[in-house]
Amino acid sequence: GSLVVNYPFDDDEQGIAIYSKSPDDAVFQKLALAYSKENAKMYQGSPCKDMYPTEYFPHGITNGAQWYNVPGGMQDWNYLHTNCFEVTIELGCVKYPKAEELPKYWAQNRRSLLQFIKQV
Repeated sequence: GSLVVNYPFDDDEQGIAIYSKSPDDAVFQKLALAYSKENAKMYQGSPCKDMYPTEYFPHGITNGAQWYNVPGGMQDWNYLHTNCFEVTIELGCVKYPKAEELPKYWAQNRRSLLQFIKQV
């Protein structure tokens, strides 16, 4: 897990981790930023320092392929084949949080979710 909003494209023709710009890159960045700005820890860009000390996401967002290459992912497939604009929101450094921690996740992401809905 991590704490970031990831937007298309998730892969590139070379199969390496480099920025892979979609035709709607500016729209995807705007949607991703709308979410991350409302989550202070996400927006800072280095949410998982203990687990991933070198990981940094400017303003809490990343182009999927620049982060790591995912060929054949649903995010890209939906965009290319159904015209569905999709982002992937990673909500925390721990992939499987304990049930008692879920209210904290809600508190950290409630405003982000509402802002994201407004953008849609």
